[in-house]
Amino acid sequence: MKLESKIARAGSADEKVFNFLTDFNNFENLIPKDKVEAWESDKDWCRFKVNPIGNTGIKILEKEPFTLIKLSSLEEGKFDFSFWVQIKQAGENNCYLKLTLEVHLNAMLEMMAKKPLQEFLDKLVDQLSVYPYPET
Repeated sequence: MKLESKIARAGSADEKVFNFLTDFNNFENLIPKDKVEAWESDKDWCRFKVNPIGNTGIKILEKEPFTLIKLSSLEEGKFDFSFWVQIKQAGENNCYLKLTLEVHLNAMLEMMAKKPLQEFLDKLVDQLSVYPYPET
């Protein structure tokens, strides 16, 4: 199943957004503490537990400065997925963001997960569009 977020405009330069999103150490303070625990990260990967799903993780597969970040699930995760962040410069301190998620689920799980995953992508892109990215 492949899902795409809406396109959102961020009030930060593409380079600032890219540099922030390509370092998983930046994410610990962004994740909801009531949903995620046992957070571990390095620049290129993170691992965590989501209740009631269990342990999972994400790693960076590819980076194209300042336009694309490709991510995938770590091997020990229960779900096999790929995730892309597309960034397009829209001015000196503006860029557009679009998220794409491809997840491999059985047909029954796919039916149950499609709407919540779409809502998650749209909420995440909204949050990323208003985040106060630090200077790099």
